Amino acid sequence: MQVVEVVEGSSPLILGIPHAGTEIPETIRRRLNENGLALRDTDWHVTRLYDGLAPQATVVAARFHRYVIDANRDPSGVSLYPGQNTTGLIPETDFDGAPIWRDGEAPGPDEIAERLEAFHRPYHSALAAQIARVKAHHGIAVLYDCHSIRSEIPHLFEGRLPDLNLGTDGGRACAPDFQRAARDICTRAAGYSYVVNGRFKGGWTTRHNGRPEAGVHALQMELAQSAYLETEEPPFEFSEAKAARLRPHLSDLLARLETIARNTATVARRVP
Repeated sequence: MQVVEVVEGSSPLILGIPHAGTEIPETIRRRLNENGLALRDTDWHVTRLYDGLAPQATVVAARFHRYVIDANRDPSGVSLYPGQNTTGLIPETDFDGAPIWRDGEAPGPDEIAERLEAFHRPYHSALAAQIARVKAHHGIAVLYDCHSIRSEIPHLFEGRLPDLNLGTDGGRACAPDFQRAARDICTRAAGYSYVVNGRFKGGWTTRHNGRPEAGVHALQMELAQSAYLETEEPPFEFSEAKAARLRPHLSDLLARLETIARNTATVARRVP
């Protein structure tokens, strides 16, 4: 199977999509239980939602499902949110805490190592290559990591999630201008709630790649699926009407990030 799909663009902006893939090798699929086969924790239709919003951006998308291995987790297995409920590098449960593997079929250490080599590493190698290519051309790269999640998951967080959840690892993964601009767009998105560095502060992709001092800036956007799906239950149908309201705000956000990146690169070139 194709592990990662890359579409090279000409702008300083890169869209990472680690969790929208639904492909699972048959040798792995037959070990999932009925709950696991439902793939409830997919970032449903994220690729479709962002399609065409930043035509010149590079796109790096994982084709495999997060139950194969989670491309947004630390490859060492260290938790992103110590002390809080979350899922691991290869999840044993879904976001509701329910098992996803048949009895005795959860992968052990050797298989985890194999999946790291076969899936996780190729995705991040492709992402690193595009970051290097974009930065070499523009002198700067902005990685925007595209995510979504059900708006109510008591096992992971209390209450209802805001519609727009911006994460920058507490401001460490990007320069202040990028976070400020993204927050401004969220603030002006009428009818949508938002938070910055709330429950979702950015996963391993954001934390690992965000190096503003080296000209690489990373932000994660975790969207509540209620903002663009007809329902957050199977069949997780895409809502054209909801998406039509949300997409202009996402388009404005991506355009603002791209403009800041281009302006920053221009200023840097002028400095003797």
